[in-house]
Amino acid sequence: MKAVAYFESLAIDDPRALQDVELPEPVPGPRDLLVEVRAISVNPVDTKVRRNTQPEAGQPKVLGWDVAGVVVGVGSEVSLFKVGDEVFYAGSIARAGGNSERHLVDERIVGRKPRSLSFAEAAALPLTAITAWELLFERLQLVEGQGAGQQLLIVGAAGGVGSIMLQLARQLTKVSVIATASRPETQAWARELGAHHVIDHSQPLHAELQRAGFASVSHVSSLTQTDQHFDQLVEALTPQGRLALIDDPAQPLDVMKLKRKSLSLHWELMFTRSLFETPDMIEQHHLLQRVSQLVDLGVLRTTLGEHFGTINAANLRRAHALLESGKAKGKTVLEGF
Repeated sequence: MKAVAYFESLAIDDPRALQDVELPEPVPGPRDLLVEVRAISVNPVDTKVRRNTQPEAGQPKVLGWDVAGVVVGVGSEVSLFKVGDEVFYAGSIARAGGNSERHLVDERIVGRKPRSLSFAEAAALPLTAITAWELLFERLQLVEGQGAGQQLLIVGAAGGVGSIMLQLARQLTKVSVIATASRPETQAWARELGAHHVIDHSQPLHAELQRAGFASVSHVSSLTQTDQHFDQLVEALTPQGRLALIDDPAQPLDVMKLKRKSLSLHWELMFTRSLFETPDMIEQHHLLQRVSQLVDLGVLRTTLGEHFGTINAANLRRAHALLESGKAKGKTVLEGF
């Protein structure tokens, strides 16, 4: 089958950074679905793994943790899906990624593709929807239908995770949603997706919050450059507030700064459940089922930003370069082989 892989960690402007390859057909394990990949999207984790994880000598490593496709085979213990079902999912970082014609995934982390979306539109959603949902409702412990009088500051709100988090927070809670974005086009995108207020994270955050009418905020979701903003986020949070992050700070965070206000710090990695096969791993199936339903009801919309054409090495190198530039808006998708 066709796939896109890499053999050594290289800069994305090197043609060998991602290559078109032929790989053997995968064989499903007991709880696996064999999925015919129709569309994929690209996430920062793809670029991080490509830059930092060296494959075994001579072995291709396939990236890609956002897939929309059709089930073409099932393992002996599969009970949630059948051949012919249209699905979407983010997969597991412990297994081969989905940048291939066919892909194996555990059924417990798969949802039914929203009927109202194309495969490309659906592929933009799984990883970021899981990340945003777990961060909001499990890490920050916001409650659906509640939150009046609380404030959520989303730092880096125009990216992939921010684009779905804005919608979830605005549509499913009563919190005041404050987004940060530094360019006119990303600020407009954040407003379009539901932010009550948009401020500029290239400026001092305290002054920007005051300009928007807030002395402090109860919850912070920091999606990028947490180490650069950390002191300002601690200052912005109310006593007993909550700070959650998903990025990889280049500098260590001094957690002692949280003590005086009794602030709590939360990490979110959507791969944790599949990586450790936690007893509640199937929660990601339920979560994606709910997201699919909300999309079909018109409550949530796809966060597709750009369509980069067919799934091949050249187009994936372009997509990685865009993500590494820090200028992506929404999600970048590719479709078909």
